[in-house]
Amino acid sequence: MKNLYDLPCNIAQTLNIIGDKWTLLILRQIMMGYGTYTELFNRLEGIPSNLLSDRLKSLEEDGLIKKELYQTHPPRCKYLLTKSGHDLTDVFNSIILWGERNLKKCHKKLTHSSCGHKIEQIYYCPQCDKTISRDDITVTSPE
Repeated sequence: MKNLYDLPCNIAQTLNIIGDKWTLLILRQIMMGYGTYTELFNRLEGIPSNLLSDRLKSLEEDGLIKKELYQTHPPRCKYLLTKSGHDLTDVFNSIILWGERNLKKCHKKLTHSSCGHKIEQIYYCPQCDKTISRDDITVTSPE
């Protein structure tokens, strides 16, 4: 799916990187600590081996993951998220929150680690030091 969208749009360009089938699920598994090829293959039921290999190479080229050698004989690697990969945590959380509100059967929910209560997504303007509503957001072009 590389460079499928040739639009001047952050969403389109981001989808060129993470919009392939299986890509977000691979990243989620790595985020959860399952970083070896075997762990990923076993946890992603139904993914073809060659597709997993291709997606891992692509994610590495795009700078979302890096490969780390953890055993030399025989050589064994694990995949770790880069800072750019970790930055997708908010995207995953937004998808989970959307699923809580819109899926017929909710499989996961986000809760506060300390008290166990449900969390909400908020928008904050550090310039004004205020929480703002979704209706007060405008999408603009960078200056």
